[in-house]
Amino acid sequence: MHDARLQPAPTPARPAPATDFDSRELMRGTREVLIRHGDQVYRLRHTRNDKLILVK
Repeated sequence: MHDARLQPAPTPARPAPATDFDSRELMRGTREVLIRHGDQVYRLRHTRNDKLILVK
């Protein structure tokens, strides 16, 4: 007979580490880029105050 209590628990898969992007790489010298996510388009803006704003 097989006793499940004696079996070691499976090791959970580790999530992939987050990818790191430099904002200059994303913006490519512009103040605004469009990011498509599924059917939605988002606008990422670099402000005069050196902040990033993401809007739908």
